[in-house]
Amino acid sequence: MCYEIVWRIVAAMSTASSSGSASKGSACTSSVSTSPVSPSPASTGSRAPAEATPRPRLDWRLRFAALSLIWGFSFLLIKVGTDGYAPFQVTLGRLVFGTAVLAVAMAVKRERLPRGARTWGHLTVAAFLLNALPFSLFAYSELTIPSTLAGICNATSPLWGMALSLVALSEDRPTRIRVAGLGVGFIGVLTVLGAWQGFHGLDATGTAMALLASLSYPIGWIYVRRTLAGSSASHLSLTGAQLLLAAVQLAVVTPVFTAAPTRFPMLPLLAIVALGALGTGLAVLIQYGLVAEVGPTTAQMVTYFIPVIATVAGVAVLGESLTWTTPVGAAIVLVGAALTQVKRGT
Repeated sequence: MCYEIVWRIVAAMSTASSSGSASKGSACTSSVSTSPVSPSPASTGSRAPAEATPRPRLDWRLRFAALSLIWGFSFLLIKVGTDGYAPFQVTLGRLVFGTAVLAVAMAVKRERLPRGARTWGHLTVAAFLLNALPFSLFAYSELTIPSTLAGICNATSPLWGMALSLVALSEDRPTRIRVAGLGVGFIGVLTVLGAWQGFHGLDATGTAMALLASLSYPIGWIYVRRTLAGSSASHLSLTGAQLLLAAVQLAVVTPVFTAAPTRFPMLPLLAIVALGALGTGLAVLIQYGLVAEVGPTTAQMVTYFIPVIATVAGVAVLGESLTWTTPVGAAIVLVGAALTQVKRGT
């Protein structure tokens, strides 16, 4: 989901300016420069420069906690949303409300949408790979799998990113520790799925969709890294345009594959509003501030809290069952994901 990718996009947007960009808006030249597949100076511990914004009144630790909760509960919100609406409708609503929040932020900051057919073309592909596709896959997956499992599947994105970087990013040379982390992480995935039990009681289709969603993110990161580097538009402008394009894509697809709802159950509708306005729109803005204030290395740590919170929320609020393989496997996945981000010489 967006939770796993946003810090990577925002971190790159905030750190690119430190590499000699022509204007403060060019801080978003690469959406993946601090992902596990693309180390940058900022990802090794240096702080990204703030964009001449006043220091937030709310302590960054409180905002970090809020972001962890928002993203962690998003899997629960998806599950609740799909109880009343079709998955494509949940995703469309999420993108519409998320785009609305960023549109307001752009209006307040007097930001304009990016210009240029090339930029919009690449953003269209990025919107599909980073938003429309994974958001839809997660929504469909939660029709048949628990929100806890979806949250853990989301945590495999750094593992997929590491695996893809071995093939697609020749400049990102893996270390033994990072390769070991890849192996450890996938052992964790097999533990969560109960591979030695023959995946008993597991919906293969739903699980595959959730894993494909997490795979879509690093594919999108690599694409953006190779195509949008050098854009002079601001990070807020690019992100707003990307969400807008994803919303348009879902607006085209949704009427084709789903019928218009005949009733509007309130609780699922509120879940969709919260998923979009908070989990997609507000979360991005919070993350901008965190990266600017404490740097991407600290900001990315929110990733490791998401599956924990998603699991607690699914069990406590939705009453989802939990076997020992889920928390143990999730812990192994997170250890592996952390190892894949260990940089050379650290």
